[in-house]
Amino acid sequence: MVTTLSNGNVALLTDMAKHAGLPWDCILSAELVRHYKPDPEVYRLVPELFDLRPEQVMMVAAHEGDLQAAKQLGFRTAFVHRPLEYGPQTPVAPVPAGRFDYVAEDLVDLAARLGA
Repeated sequence: MVTTLSNGNVALLTDMAKHAGLPWDCILSAELVRHYKPDPEVYRLVPELFDLRPEQVMMVAAHEGDLQAAKQLGFRTAFVHRPLEYGPQTPVAPVPAGRFDYVAEDLVDLAARLGA
């Protein structure tokens, strides 16, 4: 199951998925709990809605703070690099080894690491 968990609102995320052809199974937003990440209430939405334990959920993100907040609640974590996020002139700091369950160069690399 692949879902969003974004601070963006549901309408924006639905529009984005529709126009970009994103293969999400579900669209979740901080809007649903009326809090914003990194508030733990937002992250708890996923295991509660899908009747999962936190360790059965993996947060995949390009922002360390987002992943740290999820990890504190017991989620598995995967950091995916976005080297051009701040432009081609901005150097990207490497993620310290062992901070997250997975570190991947992109989503295809993460899928391979997960055996998909």
